[in-house]
Amino acid sequence: MAGVTKQPNIVFVLCDNVGWGDFGVYGGGTPTPRIDRLANEGIRLNNYCVESQCTPTRSAIMTGRQSVRSGTYRIPFAGEGAAGLAPWEYTIAELLSDAGYATALFGKWHCGDTEGRLPTDQGFDEWWGYRNSVDEAGWTSYATFEAIAEAKGIQAPQLWEGKKGGTQTAVRELNLEVRPLLDELIVEKAIDYITRQASADKPFFTYVGLSHMHPPEAVHPDFDQTDPARLGQYADLLAEMDHRVGQIVDCIDEAGLTDNTVIVFSSDNAAGGVHSFQGGSNGPFRGSFVTPPWEGSMRTAAMVRWPGKVLAGVVTEELLSAHDWYTTFAALAGAADKVPTDRPIDGIDASKFLLGESATSGRESYVFFGPDGSLMSVKWHNIKAVLRYCEGMDQPIVKPSWPMVFDLASDPGELYNIMETKLDMGWMVGVALKFVADFQKSVAQYPNIKTGEEFTGYA
Repeated sequence: MAGVTKQPNIVFVLCDNVGWGDFGVYGGGTPTPRIDRLANEGIRLNNYCVESQCTPTRSAIMTGRQSVRSGTYRIPFAGEGAAGLAPWEYTIAELLSDAGYATALFGKWHCGDTEGRLPTDQGFDEWWGYRNSVDEAGWTSYATFEAIAEAKGIQAPQLWEGKKGGTQTAVRELNLEVRPLLDELIVEKAIDYITRQASADKPFFTYVGLSHMHPPEAVHPDFDQTDPARLGQYADLLAEMDHRVGQIVDCIDEAGLTDNTVIVFSSDNAAGGVHSFQGGSNGPFRGSFVTPPWEGSMRTAAMVRWPGKVLAGVVTEELLSAHDWYTTFAALAGAADKVPTDRPIDGIDASKFLLGESATSGRESYVFFGPDGSLMSVKWHNIKAVLRYCEGMDQPIVKPSWPMVFDLASDPGELYNIMETKLDMGWMVGVALKFVADFQKSVAQYPNIKTGEEFTGYA
């Protein structure tokens, strides 16, 4: 297939805590016709992996680096102070901006909530959304909050907007009143931006961070039990998500941008574990969002559409991770030379795979770290070595006396530890641990940044 001759627009839509098996095209029971169509018009990734929590995955997307390298391996806690991405990090928004792109973010950020670490400090020309996570929408529902907030100087959570080089302005309180309307507002902002950029003379990168499925949840009135085929809240939320994705796709198509716009739709984490409502499917895989590193905690849905460039109707088991968007987008934008060489970059360039010029993605392994910043597992194609595991957010991380080994091709539920049942598979551990050794060598040369550190570069 012919190479890229013009910088494509890039629209990245990221939902929150949605499982591998939630959408119809992945076997979900709730109809999602717009998302299914998007997948069928491009590549559907069946072996797409993310990191252990919201912030780590978003950090990986932004930097192409394992979150443990940048001190973003867990979500920052309220009152913690400086956290998130150090200003030194060179985000995909900065890279694309330097390559001539207009950049914007609408919705969830969660990669730093202090001055210097906000979206417009990290390469985005403009943004509208919330700094951390939507669970903050529930804070003001407690009678005690106002008294404690006044005594401790805590500001009620807000929705913000800002422009690069300017100040951040609070536009509305983030509370349970706005919660059911949030994705409608986020997508409205994104559509307005895309429409404006359609007549501009430069390509654009739009990052859309949807709020669903993150508690506390509330369904938009237009989807709240409006179809008898949908029994519960989760199904109603999926129906709204499908509609919102369709709105973005329609906007791109109606603006005449279809043939030169890459659309990526994926989730930051798997489903389950912390939800206050029933729903969420991680397909045939073991575990949930809060049980790393079982496959159900790290594997989720992802799809890519670019008509005429990315082949339609492709379903692949090739391994890809959240880190790979960074280097892949840089290549598609003709800006691979802007990928930093003064730090480890963990993402691989999968552009030739997406364009049908390579049969493989280029990724053969995936090293997975836990919310404590320590190694938990290694995947090598369909072989997975589990070195530590956790069975719930209120449970400890356990280190088995021997590494556990699973064949995901025949045992996606990770029920049969072949290290125990066969024992003649020990060589697989050796293959997997080689990737760990390579990572450790890079850390010795480039030590990991501490959480909140004002890091300014390697000597």
